[in-house]
Amino acid sequence: MNFKTKDLIYGSFFLALGLIIPYFFHLLGIGGQIFLPMHLPVLLCGFILGSRYGLIVGFITPLLSSILTGMPPIYPVGFAMAFELSAYGFISGYLYNKMRWNVIPSLASAMLIGRVMSGIANYLLITFGGKQFILKMFLTAAFIRSIWGIVIQLILIPIIIKSLEKSIGRIGVNEQ
Repeated sequence: MNFKTKDLIYGSFFLALGLIIPYFFHLLGIGGQIFLPMHLPVLLCGFILGSRYGLIVGFITPLLSSILTGMPPIYPVGFAMAFELSAYGFISGYLYNKMRWNVIPSLASAMLIGRVMSGIANYLLITFGGKQFILKMFLTAAFIRSIWGIVIQLILIPIIIKSLEKSIGRIGVNEQ
């Protein structure tokens, strides 16, 4: 693997944002499950650094946050989020950089596929833990309870990406 120093620094930056932003949300008593503050840096990482970094940062961020801050609880939430966010980072980077899709379809696809991954991971982790997975509860948490986070992502990510494109040209990497 050829990791460029600059990309490692940017990847570390997005990882740090993925730890710091949710921490401040929790300090202020603002629900992370509602506003999804960890998702923004991971999605941006995928768009800017590509699918490989998006996948890695997406997988590490919730697990490292669990270890350092206790949020989210590592099992099952932290592990399920690791799969969800790694899908966000990978899909956003792959569709935007490799397939050359526009921002909004890449973002919407990443958000949907990430939630599917979250559902699969939650199902496996919860049933493996001997409990019953309730689809209605998952769908409510993934789409209804987190609606403000979804709206924020759909507004902020395209604005940030379009602003970067306007100032420096098409961002992202040329993925092989």
